Amino acid sequence: MEFELHTPESAPEGASARLQAVSDSMGGFLPNLYRQMANAPAVLDAYLDLTDILRKTSFSPAEQQLILLTASVRNGCAYCVPAHTSGARMAKLDKEAITAIRDEQPVPDGRLEVLRRFTEETLETRGKVSAASKQEFFDAGFTQTQSIEILVGIAMKALSNSFARMVETPVDDVLAKLTWDGNDRV
Repeated sequence: MEFELHTPESAPEGASARLQAVSDSMGGFLPNLYRQMANAPAVLDAYLDLTDILRKTSFSPAEQQLILLTASVRNGCAYCVPAHTSGARMAKLDKEAITAIRDEQPVPDGRLEVLRRFTEETLETRGKVSAASKQEFFDAGFTQTQSIEILVGIAMKALSNSFARMVETPVDDVLAKLTWDGNDRV
C-alpha cells in the first residue's frame, strides 16, 4: 500500500497548516517526506518540532547537516541521504566532507572527522560512547553541551530514516542527481 503524498489542500486537518508553512518557507517546494508524514499529523509535528529544536543547538548549520547526513548514511536511508547532501551543500559544508560521509570514509577536516566519528559511535552504541571518544570530542573543541545536543539530530534521524524506509518515500525529483545506493547497509 502506497502512502499518499499530500498537499496542504489534501492533508488531514492536523497537518494542513504545517505543510503550508513548510511550502511557504521553501518557496513552494514541499519535500515528499513531509507530504507522506502528513498522513499522521503527530509524526509530521514531531519531525518539524525536532528540526526547529536542532536549529537552536550550538552546532553550526554545517555541523548540524554533518550530523544528519552521517546518521542517514549509518541508518541506510536512501531518501534522507540525498536530502541532507543538498542541505549540507546549502549549509556550506565542504564538498570533500560530504563525499567522504556518503562514502563512509574519514572527513579530511580533523575537527569535522571527530564530529562524524562521535555521531557514528553514539548511534552504534546507543549512547554508550567510550571515555576516549568523549575526550577526543572535547579536545577537538566541542563542548559537554554539544555532546548531548547531538542526540537531537540523532532523534530526528531515528524518526525520519525509519519513516522513509518503512513507507518507501520516493526521492524528490530535484534531488534525483544526488541519489545514494548504500541503502542496504543496515
